[in-house]
Amino acid sequence: MTTHVHDIGGAPVIIGAGLAGLMTALHLAPQPVVLLSRTPLGTDASSTLAQGGLAASLGEDDSPDLHLGDTLAAGDGLCDEQMARRVVEAVPEAVVNLIRLGAPFDRALDGKLRLGLEAAHSRRRIVHAADATGHQLFHALLAVARRTRSITIMEGITALRLAVAEGCTVGVLAVLDSGVFALPTRRVVLATGGIGGLFCDTTNPLSSFGHGLALAACAGAELADLEFVQFHPTALDTERRPMPLISEAVRGEGAVLVDEHGHRFLAATPGAEFASRDVVARAIADQLAAGRRVYLDARQSLGRKFAQRFPSIDAACKQAGIDPAAKPIPVRPAAHYHMGGVAVDADGRSSVSGLWACGEVAHTGLHGANRLASNSLAEAVTTAAWVAASVAGTTAGWQWPRLPATVSVRPDPSPVRQLVSNALGIFRNGKALGEAITTLLPIAVGETAAADPALVALLIAIAAFRREESRGSHYRSDFPCRDAAALPSRLTLCTAFENAVALNWQRSERSC
Repeated sequence: MTTHVHDIGGAPVIIGAGLAGLMTALHLAPQPVVLLSRTPLGTDASSTLAQGGLAASLGEDDSPDLHLGDTLAAGDGLCDEQMARRVVEAVPEAVVNLIRLGAPFDRALDGKLRLGLEAAHSRRRIVHAADATGHQLFHALLAVARRTRSITIMEGITALRLAVAEGCTVGVLAVLDSGVFALPTRRVVLATGGIGGLFCDTTNPLSSFGHGLALAACAGAELADLEFVQFHPTALDTERRPMPLISEAVRGEGAVLVDEHGHRFLAATPGAEFASRDVVARAIADQLAAGRRVYLDARQSLGRKFAQRFPSIDAACKQAGIDPAAKPIPVRPAAHYHMGGVAVDADGRSSVSGLWACGEVAHTGLHGANRLASNSLAEAVTTAAWVAASVAGTTAGWQWPRLPATVSVRPDPSPVRQLVSNALGIFRNGKALGEAITTLLPIAVGETAAADPALVALLIAIAAFRREESRGSHYRSDFPCRDAAALPSRLTLCTAFENAVALNWQRSERSC
């Protein structure tokens, strides 16, 4: 297969054009940058689906210290406190910058930003644009990016592999209309989003399978805490995929969770509907496993005001034949956010020279074992500035090595979704994880469209198999207790394959 080389003058390449990618590109201006998007911009980015908003300590009764305390409590012992403090202290200024860029945040009658409340937050600190914050933010930033001459946007491009020479990133191999081409650069930023598309029930775009994790792993980068997958407790329980999200802000306005008999089953749980997401998701999953339906009831708290406060959610419900003002909303947990990712330092640099990560694909240490609601957008808009500064301060020189072997196949996670959902859902156990690893390994090393999604699932399964405790979003029914020490997990592609092969050998020995 012929690979064409496109000379971009060594400009940085950002893979992924959601909120994190756009913010990084804008912070790099006026330095030239190439922004790659797998689809037409705005059609396939998880950040455009974010409803609740962005957490920032802007209220008179709030402070970065309080925001930090809530973040650390949700993270269940695994947050990097120094990084978390840096983010919560920076995000108020980042909000001001977003407003300057055109973000249409909701305001009260006195002109001040209207602040919402979400689960596990001790104060109202969620800056939002109705219930479509991600969509509004994305399109405001996209308009600015399209006007910025230093940003070259390439749509319909799928990155296949990163080219690495002597431990350094030297380029990106990509595909467009079945033709492979190469972009020589020593500066690559991964901003590819999450992994929700690996699951049958998800609020993410179905194509979000962990693309950046596969690229980073194959380049030799270290990955961190991959086992921690957050399931949002309240996705709209219909056949629609991805599942419309019923924002935590609805509970923030007083909606309660009930079963089909109207029983409020979380009433005796500390925090009730405002407990952390892992607690609420497991409680709902227990109800569903017992054959009960679960509903979010906003009739008393919002009633006819529902459509005004949450127009996008109201529209999604009515499309499914449900009027939230008159009926409770059927909900169930869905894969929503990945706390694990490419291990990065305070400036977003990975363990591979010339490779950075920003947004959900990165593991900064902010979220720990369980992300605090609305901290994802806060992380993206703050860390993008630090990543851009680091990229801008790195030499642009490059050399192009012999190209690595690759195939022009766009990844497809659908063949592994059911397997991933069964083994890596809210409740996990060693037997199911071991079987998943055995099944995923040959797919991951194959040459089909499912190879990269299977590779990401394999990495997550190995990390989950190795963590023999329950902490945050990771729950092992065979190890239900929480260890005294909170230990982070680290993994590379080499160590993952070693683990998988060793496990397969052990399983084959036992079967003989």
